[in-house]
Amino acid sequence: MRFLRISPSTDGFTFAEILVTITIMAAVFPALLKVFNDVSRNQRLTDNRMTALYLMKFKMAEIEMNGFPETGESGGEFGEGSIFQWQSAVQDVQSEEFDGLRRIQLTIMWDHFGQPRSISTYSFIADRSLQQTQN
Repeated sequence: MRFLRISPSTDGFTFAEILVTITIMAAVFPALLKVFNDVSRNQRLTDNRMTALYLMKFKMAEIEMNGFPETGESGGEFGEGSIFQWQSAVQDVQSEEFDGLRRIQLTIMWDHFGQPRSISTYSFIADRSLQQTQN
């Protein structure tokens, strides 16, 4: 009769190897999660900036299409539930070269994780009904 001899196996991991692996993973995973979280926040901020730029272009075109704007300030939202708001300020520009020139400043605002963000631009528009004199 033959007896099988059982020898200690060397195919598995020892407790010390598993413990070292878990310790390394515990040290590395929080750093990786922070990197992924930062990337996600930066991507959302980039998406919001791009959306704000498109909304700014849309709103400026709308203001210019309505003709020569009245002086003053106005503002509003871009639809119900939107995180974006707009504010415009129209001022007369005193110029010896041009009559009927106005400066339009447009600001788009939103919140990004509780912090207010905004972008602004300005443009000039002339009253086309006035005849300009050239020197």
